[in-house]
Amino acid sequence: MTTNALLHDTIKASDVAAYLRQHPAFLNDYPELATLLTLPREQGAVASLAAYQLQALRDKNTELERKLAELTTIAAENERLMQRVHELNVAVLRANTPEVAARSVVARLSEDFGTDQTRLVVFGKTMLPPADWLVHEPGGRAAMPEFADFLAHHEPVSGRLSADRLQRLFGGQATNIKSAALMPLGELGLLALGSQDADHFQPGMGTVFLKMIAATVTAALARMRDGV
Repeated sequence: MTTNALLHDTIKASDVAAYLRQHPAFLNDYPELATLLTLPREQGAVASLAAYQLQALRDKNTELERKLAELTTIAAENERLMQRVHELNVAVLRANTPEVAARSVVARLSEDFGTDQTRLVVFGKTMLPPADWLVHEPGGRAAMPEFADFLAHHEPVSGRLSADRLQRLFGGQATNIKSAALMPLGELGLLALGSQDADHFQPGMGTVFLKMIAATVTAALARMRDGV
């Protein structure tokens, strides 16, 4: 067997690539090999090694700029969400009655978070008067078996809900709700935000902010329950 055949059997292309990555100045020591390499073509003409490297760097830079712009957009949106959560907290703190606190929460969620429907589900006794956004369930968790698994996990969820859940929360508006976010409020109830846009609430989005909203509403409900 010839030496070339032996090398062909023992050296893989990945081995060569790994070696060149570890020795980027290899062609400086063996410049004649540059003339033997077959480089990718650009518009039908063979590119020079320098031109190929330059284009590769430009492509990489373009991708990095795209990712940076994407991260900047996400950061700006997170900042806006944080400001809205802060304003929600302030509105609850300023409320001087349980009814004003609850109405402030619903108004803020509708205006600042782009929701078409809001439902505050309260378990047990409540001091709140009837309202189209209020669902009073004296029987508590046991009276809402559709949400048993959700309430057991104590975590917000978002996305598309089943028809029975939508009907239980939104009643006659259920058919208009295409996506929703659910937030557990401990033993006090749950909060539901509904949108007519199927992409408004997507699975996994904004979990941290949903938890912050839930904490604010839970504190407000606890104040109502304790008469503070």
